Amino acid sequence: MAVRTGIQRLLVANRGEIAVRVMRAATELGIGTVAMYTAPDRDSIHRVKADESYQVGDPERPLAGYLDVEAVVALAVRIRADALHPGYGFLSESPLLARACEAAGITFVGPSDDVLKAKGDQVRAREHAERAGLPVLAASGALGFP
Repeated sequence: MAVRTGIQRLLVANRGEIAVRVMRAATELGIGTVAMYTAPDRDSIHRVKADESYQVGDPERPLAGYLDVEAVVALAVRIRADALHPGYGFLSESPLLARACEAAGITFVGPSDDVLKAKGDQVRAREHAERAGLPVLAASGALGFP
């Protein structure tokens, strides 16, 4: 059963098991999936499980291809993805990626850049949690060290 999400084509900007899980969920929702991979990952399962796949990055620096925000968003634009899922890890915590997706008119599947910025600043994140009435551990001082 397909669920209407407004998303037709999802670029999964991650690899391995997390990418496979995201793609499985997208497929269950009737969303087309696109994988990105670096040269060493050309035979990886996430590439095979996607509806389409595209190689990214410099073969001499294989992991950098997964972390290059500008290149990832450029790929999403080029293939006409209407959404981008960062998986987990560095890109999922990048306010720069969230902002770049928004600027390109691509739905970022994750928090807004403002939320990511707040989360990255532990003092600010704690203040947001306290204002929202969430329980927080006792701490002293701005850094939270007893």
